[in-house]
Amino acid sequence: MPGNFITIEGIEGAGKTTQQRLLVEYLEEEQMAPLATREPGDTQIGSRIRELLLDPENSSMTARAEILLYAADRAQHFSEVIRPALDKGRTVVSDRYYDSNIAYQGYGRRLDIDMVRDINYWAVSGCHPDLTILLDISPVLGLKRARALAGDDLGDRLEREEISFHRRVRAGYLRLARTYDRFYVIDAEQSAEAIQRRIRKVVKERLL
Repeated sequence: MPGNFITIEGIEGAGKTTQQRLLVEYLEEEQMAPLATREPGDTQIGSRIRELLLDPENSSMTARAEILLYAADRAQHFSEVIRPALDKGRTVVSDRYYDSNIAYQGYGRRLDIDMVRDINYWAVSGCHPDLTILLDISPVLGLKRARALAGDDLGDRLEREEISFHRRVRAGYLRLARTYDRFYVIDAEQSAEAIQRRIRKVVKERLL
């Protein structure tokens, strides 16, 4: 597809939303027609799915149900938002994509990695990002940030998982980064300004 596809990944509290906003501002200056989007929940159908996924009352949700809900959101999001924008030559910047499923449900929930990958590749017709920014942060600090931002000491359904789960997710992300050249890892415990400088540098080197 003619457009550029950038994804921003990381555990809770890594600063994905902030860095996405700053990156989109930079891409607008560079006349790259950016589109900011997120998963889950950036379509009408997806917003309903997001409510189910993050509601703490749904603590009985099974890991298989969870991954299929994420895949359903992603399939709709790709068809309705991402692919049309890429076809028009726009630069899509997505807060999360299928690497989140691999890290959270594959490594975090310990589901079969190949199964998780296959479900997601099918959901998006095999469309891979051109560049994936991984904001790496310790789970303890990340969760502290996320809960403070939400004003909730417990957080949403995923944020309430045990710290061991979030450590597995982080380890999964880092393993993906070692496997795929499209990843660029940044220490997310730096200032937002320092992180953004590194993001803009790699975007300029790889995509501009």
